[in-house]
Amino acid sequence: MSSILVTGGSGFIGSALVKALVRDGHAVRVLDDNSRGAPRRLQEVASDIEFIGGDIRDAAVVARAVKGVDEVHHLAFVNGTEYFYSAPELVLDVGVKGMINVIDACRSEGVGKLILASSSEVYQTPPSVPTDESAPLVVPDPTNPRYSYGGGKIISELMALNYGRKFFERVLIFRPHNVYGPDMGWEHVVPQFAQRVKAMSAAHPAGRLPFEMQGNGRQTRSFCHVDDLVAGVLVMRDRGEHLGIYHVGTLEEIEIADLASRIAAHGGREVELIEKPAPAGGTERRCPDIAKLAALGYEPKVTLAQGLGPTVDWYWANENLAPHR
Repeated sequence: MSSILVTGGSGFIGSALVKALVRDGHAVRVLDDNSRGAPRRLQEVASDIEFIGGDIRDAAVVARAVKGVDEVHHLAFVNGTEYFYSAPELVLDVGVKGMINVIDACRSEGVGKLILASSSEVYQTPPSVPTDESAPLVVPDPTNPRYSYGGGKIISELMALNYGRKFFERVLIFRPHNVYGPDMGWEHVVPQFAQRVKAMSAAHPAGRLPFEMQGNGRQTRSFCHVDDLVAGVLVMRDRGEHLGIYHVGTLEEIEIADLASRIAAHGGREVELIEKPAPAGGTERRCPDIAKLAALGYEPKVTLAQGLGPTVDWYWANENLAPHR
């Protein structure tokens, strides 16, 4: 069994990965400042892990967290589309400084194994759908703050791969595609739609719910349940090749308007879609080609029909945890 550091380990994906690694018998250390993560996500394994509170941008803290581990899983980043627009400088500051600090700490402490969480946002508008790992990485408009996230992930990938060739024995990169599940945060489409449906249901006890949509709602995404994401990362960790890049997701593509309808239907309601202008920089279609990871044994098991209801229920039951705006 290995000693593993997970940066961003109290985040949504990070905490799910931490719990899976603990179940598999690994010694797990978590580095997070809980600025967007939440200690409650790690409550069930709190006595089984070592937690270091600190900022990924603090080189001394990162070096202390890396010391003595066998491998690092680097997930610390600022996610959530609203942050891409409202705080792009923070997204880049955390992303780029964090990656530099992780690589420097691994080199100074002799840690030769690194797993990096990237993103489907590195393509922005992919040339083909489903999209495989060879699609070009693109920042189509550097003046659009949205690309702070995708740009930061591209920089992180470049650093992991190019330092990996010389200074690491094993570097692996996974690109998650629209991961969802209970307690995933509040800045994403599923929780935002769930909150809106509940609020509008209270305001409109009868009839169809007037539901504003950015654009016409025909944009598509392929939503991957967090359990499948973690399973994919573990398959990659066990069998992936050095400097390998792997998509983790599903092939179940759905229109965003249909997503809104399904969430409303879960509460016994119907929606009337109202088209509003969409912010610049969105992507019309996103669906990963997962053949590369499937060849290693990955097979997503949780359909959207199975995973969406429990996720929506969690948000309806935990409104008190939503940040006050």
